[in-house]
Amino acid sequence: MKGLRVSIPKVANAREAAALVLSVNNIEVVYDHVILVLKGVSLEVPRGHIVALLGANGAGKTTTLKAISNLLHAERGEVTKGSILFDGVEVKSLSPNDLVRRGCIQVMEGRRAFAHLTVEENLLTGAFTRRDGKSAIAQDLERVYAYFPRLAERRGSTAGYTSGGEQQMCVIGRALMSRPKMILLDEPSMGLAPRIVEEIFEIVKDLNVKEGVSFLLAEQNTNMALRYASHGYILENGRVVMDGEARTLASNEDVKEFYLGVAGDKRRSFRDVKHYKRRKRWLG
Repeated sequence: MKGLRVSIPKVANAREAAALVLSVNNIEVVYDHVILVLKGVSLEVPRGHIVALLGANGAGKTTTLKAISNLLHAERGEVTKGSILFDGVEVKSLSPNDLVRRGCIQVMEGRRAFAHLTVEENLLTGAFTRRDGKSAIAQDLERVYAYFPRLAERRGSTAGYTSGGEQQMCVIGRALMSRPKMILLDEPSMGLAPRIVEEIFEIVKDLNVKEGVSFLLAEQNTNMALRYASHGYILENGRVVMDGEARTLASNEDVKEFYLGVAGDKRRSFRDVKHYKRRKRWLG
């Protein structure tokens, strides 16, 4: 398939490594010592880029993010093969707290704000690993409000009583309070109206451009994700079956058919094509 790669070359030298904020190399993830979920997944996030991790529900997107943020152990999962390097350091040797201090934080799917706290209290919890003083934290709080004006208006409201869009903004803002180098953003469009989704993606783009924050974005909304990402990876059944530049993926007929819901002449469903036939095209 022209313009697309189906395997990731190893980093050739230190200069290339320095250009990557994240390098995932051929990892396998097993749950409960028996259930193989990820099967040789490799991907890269260049520093200062937005990279999309695409696929249907159950493809392995969330598991990939949790492997990177070292949150698998809470669900009896573990990385059994391969390596994950964040900013040049092996993730396996770090706790989730250590990773947050180093600049890698995950925003979980489902808008997991602390429902009983106010919006501002939620934001301040994002600074719990910082040791640079109240003044710096207060400055960053105002910076978050500048990116999310709606949160400034609702700062005293109980988070559980705000809208879905406001809660999503709240959890992204909470992550921003940790001063991250990279945010792992899991399904930010889930359950939100299209207008709110576009507003959130525009804020993500601003954070990327103005603050230099890298994003690994797990999304089922392939069309929206590829509009904002520079590169994309498609997961199926725990494997990367295709990757390439976002614009190349968006124009690819297979991606349009199976992930954007459009074929050249007519719409087709997954049920119309046998799995082995699709896999042959992915890898051909």
